[in-house]
Amino acid sequence: MQYTILVYETQAELAARTDPKRKDAYWGAYRAYTTALREAGVMVGGAGLEPPPTATTVRQPGGKRRVQDGPFADTKEQLGGYYVIDVPDLDRALEWAARCPSAATGAAEVRPNLRM
Repeated sequence: MQYTILVYETQAELAARTDPKRKDAYWGAYRAYTTALREAGVMVGGAGLEPPPTATTVRQPGGKRRVQDGPFADTKEQLGGYYVIDVPDLDRALEWAARCPSAATGAAEVRPNLRM
């Protein structure tokens, strides 16, 4: 079954991506995690996302399009990326999510992918 691990990070962790003193450790942790997923044969796909200020939110209430720059909600943790994995069950997905670097400082949310 496929699950998506949503990577939620604090603003400080997202800033580590480009901080000269912290970026090597930040990216090293994600490279190691990605390598572990690939070597275990469970990784289907995934991607890091550009920072929240680059987001554009579209809503269409009553058929009228409304576009808002930036993320819609102001939260402590922000979506930084995702992994799609294929594992036998939720317990295995949760084991992989617990190993995600964001689980230590933000959150790693697990959702089953819809079967269509």
